[in-house]
Amino acid sequence: MQFNIIITLLAYNFIKLLHHCTMKKFVFLSIFPMLIASRLMAGGILTNSNQSSQFIRMLSRNASTEIDGVYYNPAGLMKMKDGFHFALNNQSIFQTRTIENNFPLLNQSTYDGGVTIPAFPSAFAVYKKDKLAMSFGFGVNAGGGTAEYKNGLPSFEIPFSMLPAGLNQLGVPVTGYSTDLYFKGSSVYLGFQVNASYNINETVAASAGFRVIDATNKYNGHIQNISVLSGGQSVKAAVLLNSLATQATAAATQFAQYPANAVMPENVAASARLPSGTTFGQAAAIMNAKAATASATAGTLGDKLVDAQQKGYGIAPIFGLNIHPTEKLNMGVRYEFKTKLKLENHTRQDDINQFPDGDTYRNDIPAILAGGVDYKLFDNLNVSASFTNYFDKNADWDGRENSVEKNLYELAFGMEYQVSDITKISAGYMHTVTGVGRDFQSDISFSLTGNSVGFGLMFKVNEKFDLDLGGLYTAYDSNYKESSYQGIAYKESYDKTNLAFTIGATYHLFR
Repeated sequence: MQFNIIITLLAYNFIKLLHHCTMKKFVFLSIFPMLIASRLMAGGILTNSNQSSQFIRMLSRNASTEIDGVYYNPAGLMKMKDGFHFALNNQSIFQTRTIENNFPLLNQSTYDGGVTIPAFPSAFAVYKKDKLAMSFGFGVNAGGGTAEYKNGLPSFEIPFSMLPAGLNQLGVPVTGYSTDLYFKGSSVYLGFQVNASYNINETVAASAGFRVIDATNKYNGHIQNISVLSGGQSVKAAVLLNSLATQATAAATQFAQYPANAVMPENVAASARLPSGTTFGQAAAIMNAKAATASATAGTLGDKLVDAQQKGYGIAPIFGLNIHPTEKLNMGVRYEFKTKLKLENHTRQDDINQFPDGDTYRNDIPAILAGGVDYKLFDNLNVSASFTNYFDKNADWDGRENSVEKNLYELAFGMEYQVSDITKISAGYMHTVTGVGRDFQSDISFSLTGNSVGFGLMFKVNEKFDLDLGGLYTAYDSNYKESSYQGIAYKESYDKTNLAFTIGATYHLFR
């Protein structure tokens, strides 16, 4: 009898491990669409607070008494002149992301990616008359971009990088691996805000309103051509495993020809890598089990396609207070309640079986407490300071919030100088401190402490028309986490930068 075909068969325990690893990977990929909604510039882990051109050029706006107060300080709108006021802003945002991973079996250690958003709009409208103001705001309150991973990420690739080592241990000569991993996700959380503001007296004004969030995540991608290099040839891993499954089945058939209770000769058992004393019946059962597991693993390593979207909406009340004790000093505070947001899968194709059509998950926008102070230091110089706290720990992100150790907060300072009757220049600085633990970080989504600088100017084109221009740059403190995969320790570090340019136009129709 010829039992050498068994020598080429991969070990049962390795096949089971590989099957487990690939399924675990597909489970991990299921968090991808939830995390692409992460903030693009300023704000909490999920929230975008870069909602106006004035913000980009100054960064401290929580005591604003201009039209962007619709978002930052609704009660402060009572300091505007009576009449209609309209504003339209756009930002162009460029983000780079760099991930370093020293897992020893990967083909590469550096993974670069980025997000480019040419259009990131916001709009405001205010009508003020005497002691009452009504306002409307529109903006992208979370997400707003497209994340594209053309060459995959370490977390996608690590399980497949273990294929060569595992197969070599079994006597199958493999010198490398290759994969075609691609994911692209877009996320837009549109916010529609309505406020009513009222002057309680000459010093104090209050506001009440709400924001409706309409959220949509779209994503598609593939895992294709998972291959190994054997004998100088690239062979699909699924094809190789199916071939080995066929050989195992043939071996089981040969063993079944002998009496089931008969003990295999020592040399036959050794050549089949079976323990001494194994019967032919036991050997046949082992080979059938190996064949079944190899075949099932081949199924997980075949080409996979995903095409789905997720939709949902939520509402959050918003309250504000503005205090103007002197002509030089203005203070604003606002509190936004948590937006409870449940997203539902609308799936066209899901070969990884992780996005069942109709399933839902929570992805709340956290509550926000914001306060600011503006002070007229000189007739031509205003200075301001702002503080914003995002209650990330209290949001429901289907358990991911458990890795948030403390809430993210922002501390900002800005100044605006009146150069002439028609021109103001401004600059600002913001320090953002994240509160996530290392367990939160991943190559798909990570939150970093950062420092931002903004600059810009405002032209008063005429009595009714203002034009704002600005730019913002953010540098982040790199962070890392240490992990292990199947007993192999590795370190992964994260870094990114943001760059934004903005233009905004405001029109005043006084009465």
